[in-house]
Formats: sequence, C-alpha cells, structure tokens
Amino acid sequence: MVPLTRAEAAARAQLIDVHGYAVDLDFTGGDETFASETVIRFTARRPGDTFAELHPVTLHAAELDGSALDPAVLADGRLPLTGLTAGEHELRVRATMRYSHTGEGMHRFTDPADGLTYLYSMCCMTEGTKVFASFDQPDLKAVFDVTVTAPEGWTVLGNGVATRVAGEPGRWRCATTPPISTYLMAVAAGPYHSVRTEHAGLPFGIHVRRSLAEHLDKDADEIFDITRRCFDRFGELFDEPYPFDSYNQAFVPEFNAGAMENPGLVTIRDEYVFRSAVTGTQRELRGVTIAHEMAHMWFGDLVTLRWWDDIWLNESFAEYMGYQVLAEATGFTPWTEFAASRKPWGYEADQRPSTHPVAPRGEDVPDTASAWTNFDGISYAKGASALRQLVTWLGEEHFLAGVNDHITRHRFGNATLADFIDAMARASGRPVPAWADAWLRTSGPDTLTPSVVTEDGAWHLDIAHTGGRPHRLRVGLYDADAVSEGRVAPRASGAVAEIELPAGEGVARHTFTGRRPDLVVLNEGDLTYAKVRLDPISWETARQTVSTLADPLTRGVVWGAARDMVRDGELPPAAYLAAVRRNLPDEPSDTVLSAVLAFARQQVADRYVPLGRRAEALADLTAVAGDLIDATADDPDGARRLIAVRTTIGAATHPGLLRSWWDAGAVPGGPALDPELRWYLLHRLAVLGATDAAEIDAELARDPGASGQEGAARCRAALPDAAAKAAAWEAMFGPGDRLSTYLFTATAEGFWQPEQHDLLAPYVERYFPAAVDLAARRGHYLATGVARTAFPRGFVDAVTVGLTERCLAGDGLHPALRRGLADQADDLRRALRVVTGA
Repeated sequence: MVPLTRAEAAARAQLIDVHGYAVDLDFTGGDETFASETVIRFTARRPGDTFAELHPVTLHAAELDGSALDPAVLADGRLPLTGLTAGEHELRVRATMRYSHTGEGMHRFTDPADGLTYLYSMCCMTEGTKVFASFDQPDLKAVFDVTVTAPEGWTVLGNGVATRVAGEPGRWRCATTPPISTYLMAVAAGPYHSVRTEHAGLPFGIHVRRSLAEHLDKDADEIFDITRRCFDRFGELFDEPYPFDSYNQAFVPEFNAGAMENPGLVTIRDEYVFRSAVTGTQRELRGVTIAHEMAHMWFGDLVTLRWWDDIWLNESFAEYMGYQVLAEATGFTPWTEFAASRKPWGYEADQRPSTHPVAPRGEDVPDTASAWTNFDGISYAKGASALRQLVTWLGEEHFLAGVNDHITRHRFGNATLADFIDAMARASGRPVPAWADAWLRTSGPDTLTPSVVTEDGAWHLDIAHTGGRPHRLRVGLYDADAVSEGRVAPRASGAVAEIELPAGEGVARHTFTGRRPDLVVLNEGDLTYAKVRLDPISWETARQTVSTLADPLTRGVVWGAARDMVRDGELPPAAYLAAVRRNLPDEPSDTVLSAVLAFARQQVADRYVPLGRRAEALADLTAVAGDLIDATADDPDGARRLIAVRTTIGAATHPGLLRSWWDAGAVPGGPALDPELRWYLLHRLAVLGATDAAEIDAELARDPGASGQEGAARCRAALPDAAAKAAAWEAMFGPGDRLSTYLFTATAEGFWQPEQHDLLAPYVERYFPAAVDLAARRGHYLATGVARTAFPRGFVDAVTVGLTERCLAGDGLHPALRRGLADQADDLRRALRVVTGA
C-alpha cells in the first residue's frame, strides 16, 4: 500500500470538497470476498487532477460524471481523476473486495465454538479503502448513506440506526450520518446477540457473538450503568449535545486495538466480555475503555484532527477524559491504575530513540505510514498526563471553558493543535502557547530528584530538575508512626506541600520548619508527568512500610519511583524484589498489586537479573504469592487471591504444585479453575515440560471456542520439544499466512520461553529475515506484532543486540517493524546495563 503523504492530502483538500458517500455492501457472495459499490458526490473548486483510493480484488467499473474510466488505470490503490472542471462531480465505483483475517478493512471471523460467522469493519487511518472507494483523509468529511445486503437472520449495525428494508429480505439501510471522516465509517454484520435499552431518548445497544451471550447478559447491567453514567456526565461537561442518533457498542472478535470510536457504533475487543473470574481492576479498565471511546464522540468524531500529526487531539484527550469521567461518574478510582500501569507505558516509550513529541510538527509526520507508528504510549499516556498537568495549572473551570469553545468553533469540522491552544488561552488568559511548546513539542520525560538537608531547626528540600518543563505538583510528607511500629502516616500538619517548578533545569530549594519527614513523596496525587526519585532515607522508609500508606494512588507513585530507579540502574533488582517480598502480602489494592507483580515478573525476573539467578527471582515471587494465598483464605473468590494464584502459576519453576491443582480442578480453598485459569495453568505446565499435545488437544475439546484455539496454540508452541518448536515457527513464518493476528500472537507468546534457552538459541538469528519477510507480506498489524511479541524474548545479550542493529541497518523494512525493532534494541541495551551494573 502506497502511503498518502501530508502534501498530497493538503493539495487534494485545496482542490475538492466532498459532500456525500452512498456505500452499498453485499455480504452474500461467498467466504472470501464481498461486493462494494460507492457513489461519491464532490465539488472541485477549480480545474485540476486528483485521485480516489480503493484496494479491491477486482475493479469492475468506475464512472466519473457518467463517463467510464478504464479500470486498468487503478494502480497502487489509486484511481486517477484527471481533467476535473470546476463544479459538482459524481464518482461511481463497483468492485469486489477481500475479507480480512487480520483486523483490517472488513474482518471476517467464523466462531469455532458454533460455526457462526461475524463481520465488522475497521477503517482507521488507511484501512477504509479495503471496504469502499473514498478520498481517504480526515479533513474531507462527508455524510454517509450505507446500505447492506446480508444473509437472512443476521443483524446489521452502522453509524446510524440500521433498519430492514421492507420487501427486500436481508437488506438493511443505515440512517444518514452527519459529516464524518472516512476512517470512522463502520458496519458490523452477523448473528450477533444484542441487549438493547434506551437512554436520553436514544437507542443504546450492546452486541456480541452468540457463544458469549450468557457472559454479556451477566454483565449487561454493569455495562449499561457505566455507559449511562458516563453519557450523562459528558452531557454535563460539554455544551454540545451528543451529535449522533444512537449509541451501540459491539464487542467483536480478533480486534487489534482496545476499541474504535466509530460514531454510533463503537467496536470493542470481546475480551472485555469476561467469561472467567476477573479482578476489580479489569472491570475498571473496561469502564475506562467505555468512557474513552465515548469521549471521542466529541473529540475525534465531532471535531476531528486535520492531519495525523495531531493524533494527540484525539487520543490524549480521550485518554484523559476516559479516566477522569469514569472517576467522576462511577465508584471506580481509575487514576491509581493510570499511575501504576498505564503511565509507565508512556515513560518507557518516551525514553527510547523512537520517542517523539506528544504533538509532533507536521513535517515530522510526512505520510500515513509514519503516522501509524505514533499510536503509542506517548500519544495516549504521556499526552493524557500532559492534559492532567494543564488542568492542574489552569484549573478545571478554565480548561472546560476552553474545551467547549474549541468544540463550538469546529463542530463537524477539523482542527489543529493551534486551534486547541488558542481556545485554552482565550478561556484562561494564561500563556498557553508557551506551555504547549514546553510540554507538547518536546520529547523525553523530566526527572525530579530530591535531596534533603537539615540545619538550624529546619529542613530544605532540594529538587534537581532535568528536562526543563514547568511543573505544578504536590509533595507528600510522611512520618513513621511511633505508636504502631512499621507504619507511616501523613505528617499531622502540612502533610502536603504545593510546589511550582519553573521551566528550565537546575535545583530548586524549598524550606520547611521542624524535623525532616521520614518519607518524602514527590508528585503526590500523580498530577504531573516526570520520573521522580526517592532520597535514601525515604527509600529506606518506603521499602519497609509502603503498603501501610493509606492512599493507593500514593503507593502507586512510590512503586513507580522504585520501578524507574530499577530501570535506570539506580536500584538493584534484588533490592526491588526484597521490597516486593516485604510489602506486597499486605498490599490491599489489587490495582497496585497487579502492577508491581507484573513488572517484577515480566521485566525484573525475565530481563533484569542474570539468567542463572532467574530461579531465585521467581522463588521470591512464589513466596509472595504463597503469603497472599494464606492471607486470603477467607476470601477464595476475591481479587487478591486470584492475583496470587495467577502469580503462583506464572512464577512456578517446578510442576508439582500446578499439577496437583490441575488434577483437582481447583486451588485448595478456591478458586475453581475456570477456562482462563485452566489455559494459563496448562501453558505453564507446557513451558515446564509437564504436559503433552494429547492433553492440550483434550483441553481444546473441552473449550473449543476462539479463546480455546488461542490457548491451545500458545500451549503447543510452549512445549520444550524440537518438533513442537518447528511446527510453531512454520505456523508463524511459513508461506501459508494462515494465522489471524490473534493466533499469531498466541503462538509467539508460547514460543519464546527463557526456560528453554538452549532449545531456542538457533531460532534467534532466523528471526530477523523471517520478520522482515512477514511484515512485508502481511501489513501494519502483523508487522507490529512480529516486532513486539515474536521478538526473541529472554535473549538479553550482546549478540541479540548486534543482530537487531544489523537488521535495522538494512533497507526496505516495514515502518512498523523498523520502529518495533529499534525499541527492542534499546530495551535490550537497557537490560544489559542493569544486568551487568554498567
């Protein structure tokens, strides 16, 4: 696919205005392809040439103003339109399109649980041209009229309310949309199970494949309650009413993203329809996703970026509002999860060579291929953190006034960073452009390092500031509780200090009376975006007492500081694990517990300790999990016990205990092994060589659906057997290209295991040419997956770094693969520095 350049998009937008699309899709023609007919009404401002985009199997006919175009002129997905005269035009295109199995274009999925087939579109950025002909750029908005022919018995959903056409079996018509961008056009079709209601005079619906119907029904009240509460809260915050005619949420299979903000038809990965026990944090994250996509109805759908350099206008805003509105409208407290899990994604991305500003300049996003790589932790987590700091600086009242001004001025249109900043400046009277230059146009995280000096009955907090952004933050002050040994509590007076750090690097001093606190926490409340450190006395206090801090968000900030200190080589991994061992059995928040254990297991144990000491690290985690299991004996179905059981499974180095759980079908004292736990446990048994293909096949027969297929693929690839590894490699990289994105990911997750170092060593060098070839064949999502999931996990050595660098020096790498490999190389170098202490 030839990417659309920013210059081409600007030239086309200057030449034409697009008024409307009539899209007619027919899904009754077979399993591999579907029919697509498009009529586009547009106006040329002056004589000129341009092109439309389409990626068909066959272009049957194209007509411009009634005159036939030669289908042979279609090249690289572009249909030239030459000799346009000033005035109105009509383009008609009739084509056969191919279904996708990688979550792009029109994805087709046949459920192995019951043989039923489901379709949904994913048109984000460039993929709509695999569904219909278009002028595919975000600033050429138009109304859409969509009709669909589907097999009888199917449900059809679209951006507007879909209704059956009387007298035409299988024929559906979607209500005309307001002006929207081409990447937001959406259709879902299949024998979906639907639960419907009405709220605020609008139809609301949630939809899922039939094999998950009972699980959706179980959670429907909760999903609708969150949806209604968030909808009402957005209605209070925004002056502009919800701009579309319905609100459907389709939980769809094999979805690559978390969700997609199609107006009136949000598509969400169906893992959020829980079929097994989950923690409160997992439910909370589902709520964040619902709120995030709803925020897009205003920021992204109603007001849309002009070009893809302003991805942050969509994603950072929706990320911030998703967390904030869920916190305001429900009983969830999602900012703890943001600090403990989401924000580290941004910090890690921001320290790699591939980092970029939250709002890169247009010339730095020259085409759609480069824009794809910016859907990352910077555009989401860092951007949301920047907005949270902006709210802290301006005040919520001024921030919302600016947001509403921005929406009012650009409703159903397009906007840029400059437009947003101007609205904030008008509303607040503050120098927002300077703030934006410091926060949104620069890369890398700031680092705030405290040191405490005591003298003459006072203590001084010196904050060394690198990075240079201005910050408004809080400092938490805590003292050890002399009455209850081993606990800390907020200082009785002056428990929180409000501090402003001006722009520029250097050391800022703040003076306090009395003796120094035992624990000083920079960025209390997590209101700014900066890596923070703990001074030596504060770390000594924290490592013994962090679990006793009353506020889970504060505990998340402290653990985040320790995490960054490990990654930067300032805190030995063994010291971090010792703090985990001491504190986590008493950690009451499943959010903090999950985040700390995930970092300890996936990064510390797998990357930051020498391979020869990995078993010791896993033993520490097993001991923590055992203490948690003992402490939760009275709550066998609680979140902390579930986390403990998962940790025990994932950290096991010997199969005996796991095999006893498997044979019993339950953990002694609970919980029972539900489908997800069974696959997780069987996978670990496979890694340890304590199961075989026959037992995996038997479990698949017990759980034959899509999740079971993925679980079986993961387990087969994990077997420490040469034949199993060869088969998994062929499935991933062989010429057949038969794996969906999900099955590819599952196979890759099973394949690379640190426990199987010697068996896997010959595959490390083979990975690089195989990855290059696969990415070239299968496009963006597989290119991302092959770099992220199929990279040789567990090989933290200079040889792997060298092979990665040599591959990066080559020509012709898919942009997503190049970005992913560059990140992997940087992560390996960091891990090597931690392992060697260099």
